[in-house]
Order: sequence, then C-alpha cells, then structure tokens
Amino acid sequence: MVIQLKNKSIWSDFKKTKNYPKLDNDITTDVLIIGGGITGLSVAYHLANSNLKVCLVEKNKLGQAVTSKTTGKLTYLQENIYSKLNVFHNIDTSKLYLESQVDAINLVKEIVEKEKINCDLEKVQSYVFTNDENYSLDKEKEILKQLNIKFKETNVLPNKDKVKDAFYVEDTYVFHPLKYIYSLAEVCQKKKIAIYENTKIVSIEKEDNCHICETPSNIIKAKYVVLALHYPYFLSPFWMPLKSYIEKSYIEAFEADKNYVFSSINTYQPSISTRYHSDNNKNYQIYLTNSHNLCVKNNEKENFKNLRKAKNANPDYLWSNMDIMTADFLPFIGSLKNDKTLFLATGYNTWGMTNGSLAGKIISDLILRIPNKYTKLFNPNRKINFGKVVNFPVILTSNAYSFLKSKISKQKPWYSPNVKFENRNGKEIAIYIDENKKEHIVYNICPHLKCSLIFNEVEKTWDCPCHGSRFDIDGNSIEGPSNYNITYKE
Repeated sequence: MVIQLKNKSIWSDFKKTKNYPKLDNDITTDVLIIGGGITGLSVAYHLANSNLKVCLVEKNKLGQAVTSKTTGKLTYLQENIYSKLNVFHNIDTSKLYLESQVDAINLVKEIVEKEKINCDLEKVQSYVFTNDENYSLDKEKEILKQLNIKFKETNVLPNKDKVKDAFYVEDTYVFHPLKYIYSLAEVCQKKKIAIYENTKIVSIEKEDNCHICETPSNIIKAKYVVLALHYPYFLSPFWMPLKSYIEKSYIEAFEADKNYVFSSINTYQPSISTRYHSDNNKNYQIYLTNSHNLCVKNNEKENFKNLRKAKNANPDYLWSNMDIMTADFLPFIGSLKNDKTLFLATGYNTWGMTNGSLAGKIISDLILRIPNKYTKLFNPNRKINFGKVVNFPVILTSNAYSFLKSKISKQKPWYSPNVKFENRNGKEIAIYIDENKKEHIVYNICPHLKCSLIFNEVEKTWDCPCHGSRFDIDGNSIEGPSNYNITYKE
C-alpha cells in the first residue's frame, strides 16, 4: 500500500510573498552565485554592501531544495563531532570547528536582529543523548570539557523521554529556514542584487579572466563564480565520490501536546533527531530517523514505514532529505586550487544551517580579500589522510555497488504494478501510471553518470541511487548533481 502524505516539508507550507523573474537576456556581473538556498543567499547578503555587481540564479525556486528539507536547528552540539575531529585531526581542529559553529549561530542572530527578520528564531536547550549500551558519551564530554563548554547531564529529555545518558547546553537555537532565507532575498534585492529563479546554468567555461556561464538560452559573464550547490557539478577533477558519500534521512512532523523548548540528537546510526515548532496555533514535533548511506537502501516504502514505526504517529508532514558527508568530517568551503575565482561550499555533514550561514561569510571574505580564520580549516584543497578514514572502503565502493545494482535489476520487487520499464526506440524508458491512469514517461538513465533510476512511490520522484539526483514525476530536474531533465520525447 502506498503511503499518502503531504509531499513537502513542514516549512514549505510557508509561501514567499515575492517571486523572482527568469533570466531572459545576456548579462555581465562581477559575482555569479549559483544556488538559491541558505548558502547562496548568505553569500549574496554579505556582498550586498560591497561595490561589486552580484547576481544569484536558482534553477527552480529559492529554498526549495535542501534548505526546505532541514530540521532547522542552529546548534554547536552535533552528535559526537568534537571527539571524532580530535581523533582524525587534533584538539586544535575540534576547538576551531566549535568556534566556527558558535560564530555561525551569532551571525544568524545578528542578521535577524539587524534586518528585523521574523523567522521564528527561538533559543532552546540542545541535547546529545544515547540509548545504546555500545555508545558512550564519555569521550565527547571529555573533549567538551577541554574546550571549556559548560554542559549539564541528565537521563530524561524535556518531553519526558527517558534515555540512557545525555548532556545539554542552554545557548542554541531553532528557526524557520524558509522565512529566514526569503527575508534575506528581499534584503538583497533592495540592495541591488539581481536574483533570478527558474534559471539553470548548464555549463561553465573559463576564458582569460572571465567565466562564461551558459543557461539554455543566455550567457552570464562573471569574474567570480560561487557554486552554492548541494552536490557541486562543474568540478573536474575534484573527485567528490572519493571524498564523500550521501546520507539520506526521513523526517515527519506531527501534532504535539505543547511546544517543548529543546532539540536533541543521538550519537550513532541511525540518527534520531527531534525538535518542536509552533505554527498556526498548532504545536508540532519534528522527528528525523532511519538515516543511511544512499547507496544501501532504496526501498522507499519500507524506509518511510520504518520512520513511522519509530514514533507510531500519523504525521501531518512526511519527507526525506539528503546530506553530503565528508571523509574527514569537515565541510568544503573555499576556492579551488587551480582557480581562485571559482568557489564552492558543500559537505555540511547534516549541519547545513550553521555551515551554510558560515559559508556565506567565508566566501564573501575571500572575494573581498578580508582575512577569515576559518579559510584553512574548510579549505576544499586540504589533504585528507585516508588511512584514518574508517569508512573509506564504504565510500570507495558504494558508488560502484549502487551503479551495478541499478543496472542488474530495474523492476524492484517492492514496486506496484503502476511502475513499468521498457525499451522504446532503442532508449531505456520508465513509466509511472498515476491514480487517474495517466502515464508519466521518462528516460531511465541519470544524465550525471548514467546510473539507472529508482522510482520513489512515496514522494513520487525518480531518484538516482548513486549520487542523489532527483527528478519530478515527469522528469524535470529538482535536485543535482544532474542539471538536465529526463523528460521523454517521442
């Protein structure tokens, strides 16, 4: 039985009051930002008072990719990140990363106050907990003590859930991510930053000191280009598949008896994350779990069913999200080694609201040649000690495994009879027959690296099991790395 749900996150019920045009002419700009999520709009905001001409393009609508699917936390307590960084790097790296997350939270707070943004920003307690005898919090507590973080210990969360062990701090936040970035966009436009929606960049070429960026019908010339993308295509040979993998998680929001003022997350897989949110006189619990390597589990009916079993609730909202997890636990934020005018920001390891906000400041500082103490920490060109990467064999083989698996069996045993695969005119196609008996026909090959696609009958999308590209029911690209549609033409 196919699960019926609102095919969107809880945040997507909030509609922005302003739409932005599609680019319809050739332009020249100093800075082109590709991507209209929290990273792209943060970069734009921090460049708004410069003398540079800035343009931001989004291939769909602002904020409707990863930013709309987050849980909306602003916290520096992030599972057991500091003990992991201490083992993989050193205590100084743990300290600097902690400072970066605190600074990111303060950046958002300052912007909200300065621009008078109503984004439901709320100060909450942040908990890290464990319910598993095999996972102790002792190492993380010890590192936090060395970093002079004062925390309190407990075994009961504010909503009365009992846990084996937990600790918490008082100075973290939650917010509504779309209210925040929509307000950023309006501020940026008032400061003469050009914003275009439904404008897709299909290629970037470097000529002399200028990037030639093509849309399907126009050209943008820019001195600097910022790839504020979830999965940064246009990069060769950055070797993303060797430096990272994609984690998929499942989230539900359902009515709660009150708005508990806290957020929490555990320290092991699968992740269990909770926060609360009030909207239209209703209180909601937002609950995330069943996280896994994208390449491993593709039965979305079962994945969503396991999420619902975890809380035994009838959710008002049900959705999924994908995060890029880096091999050394640090994001990639900065310029590329061979081109100091091309920047990227990705690999946030599920903490996109803090790291995306921070990336906006780091990249704008690099463009403006302002010193920033975090540029070395997040340098995309840093060397990674793969000998210390415990899951490197998984990273190395998972993409190949997923590619081969997608080719061997297209007709998955969990599909309903409404999903069919054919070879038509020498092309592999896939067909979904909806409840009105209408056929939705697409090409069954991801344009990125030619993996065969999986049909997600819960969210009604065609998903790539290798690198996370997603397409709507008729084959329009909605998430990268693929930048092309798979719509079928006779």
